[in-house]
Amino acid sequence: MSSKKQIILDVLAKNAVVIMFLFIVGIAIPFSKYSGLFLVQEIIKRLGRDSFLVIALLLPVMAGMGINFGLAMGAMGSQVALILVTDWNITGALGILVAALIATPINIILGYAGGAILNRAKGREMITSYILGFFMSGVYQLTLLYCMGTIIPVESRELVLSRGFGIRNAIQLLGIKGSLDRFLGISLKVAGVEIPSLTFVLIAIICIFNIWIRKTKLGQEIRAVGQDMEVARTAGINVEKTRIISMILSTVLAGYGQLIYIQNIGTLATYNGTDSLALFSAASLLVGGATVNRATIPNVFIGTALFHLMFVVMPLAGNNLFGSAIIGEYFRVFISYAVITIALVIHAWNRNREKEQARLKLRNEAR
Repeated sequence: MSSKKQIILDVLAKNAVVIMFLFIVGIAIPFSKYSGLFLVQEIIKRLGRDSFLVIALLLPVMAGMGINFGLAMGAMGSQVALILVTDWNITGALGILVAALIATPINIILGYAGGAILNRAKGREMITSYILGFFMSGVYQLTLLYCMGTIIPVESRELVLSRGFGIRNAIQLLGIKGSLDRFLGISLKVAGVEIPSLTFVLIAIICIFNIWIRKTKLGQEIRAVGQDMEVARTAGINVEKTRIISMILSTVLAGYGQLIYIQNIGTLATYNGTDSLALFSAASLLVGGATVNRATIPNVFIGTALFHLMFVVMPLAGNNLFGSAIIGEYFRVFISYAVITIALVIHAWNRNREKEQARLKLRNEAR
């Protein structure tokens, strides 16, 4: 009986965040009074929009670097590329492709720099990457406010501020809006639900890439570094180089994910479009049952669906329950921050519990 209780306790401990979110969403959905078809459509849309960004977090986790809160660096590189593409009046899927080609070398440099910095902060990667994201946000805003239109030529008067340089706060990207979701103007519908066709093809490709890279020599080295850096170094693996490669791949993939996100939205929030990017991506991954040292593709889709379902239903549920949508809005922002805290606390508790179980096992074997 005790063994059954232990199994149940283990299952509850490992899935505590998922269970908590299922409980919250399960209560909120009836009060929101949204139809099932509407909620399914919203989940599909948000999976297409956000899951690529969440997938970009997987490799640093596998490398033992925790959640990459510097994810926003890749998004900033892509936003600079999008501004240039818009100025050159390149539209449609071709515009997305050109932006991706421009963003890739920028994000490789940013990823390399980020990886080199994190190598000097081993054991403190998450907080370091978080601060690094803030620092790069300052550099990014300086570039857009003073370099775009002066050092970097921008011809379009619709992009620059009235003073003749600096980029406007919001840019309408009508030329690329939906260019991947409705590729070649094709709208795919299944049972009344619109499916963003090419977007999900790209997400499937990146999922296959993640599965494939785990089986390569590089993937084995990344996993070895994530499990134990000293053992990996003894085995002849260049630990620092492997961690930098993980960071580069994560940053480049984050840049592609931001392109997918923006083409779905159709509007570029120039200066604050990346403020909550890393936080919401990390929260989505943790809601799916991931930890700071283990994350899988199912965690990405489960977490993204649950986290963004809460974002959909909370405002109206709050309005119907308390007569104010602001309460629902406040609650979902509060949950966004709380879930990361809870997930990290549960992760630390699980690790301590596993260590204690290991000690007890050794004592019993010694007797």
